[in-house]
Amino acid sequence: MNHLGDANLRTWTLRITALLAADTRDQLAWLGERELETKDVVEEVELMCRVSEGLAVRGAFEPEDQRHLRAIGRRIGEIDGTHRVGPWDNALATDSVWDDIRSLARQFLLTRLGDWHQPLPRLVPPPGDH
Repeated sequence: MNHLGDANLRTWTLRITALLAADTRDQLAWLGERELETKDVVEEVELMCRVSEGLAVRGAFEPEDQRHLRAIGRRIGEIDGTHRVGPWDNALATDSVWDDIRSLARQFLLTRLGDWHQPLPRLVPPPGDH
């Protein structure tokens, strides 16, 4: 087992779920003026769910944690192609699937950390921004 790699991936998972669990207004504030495409968010969450399977096998997540992550993965997988198009801020405001995902992410964080209120991940500036 690669403890450092697993720890980094576990932290990455917690950061993504913290963003997914946040109130819509906090998610929108986190986005600021940035345009993040819904498809990119969906792909990142799908990747997180696949990676978490391996982490669970190696003991980095408890079975209860994995149950919640699988539920997030199932729900995100139900988003059809038409709802993956466009800016994520628009999807947050108009597509109720994000309310479902928010609830599932909160359950994961409650189980894992005891509280779903977590700091949002630091935004990485796009290439070329200084």
